[in-house]
Amino acid sequence: MLNPTQFESIAKKVAEIIPEGFGEMPEGIQSQVKTILANSFEKMDLVTREEFDIQSAVLAKTRAKLELLEKQVADLEKRTQAK
Repeated sequence: MLNPTQFESIAKKVAEIIPEGFGEMPEGIQSQVKTILANSFEKMDLVTREEFDIQSAVLAKTRAKLELLEKQVADLEKRTQAK
């Protein structure tokens, strides 16, 4: 999940997008934007880049093991069919 610093960063980016004619975004609105973003992201069930990278590495390792096991099974099937 995203940490509070990331929410603040996103809230500031949202504030920067608002046209200059609207002036500075009041602190209360920034707080509301952070809360809304936090709730929205929590509903999306997002993961951090670090968590994603860890799971990608686990998946790659599992895939390599699976390929090795598939090869071993194929070799064993060939041996039993040859006998």
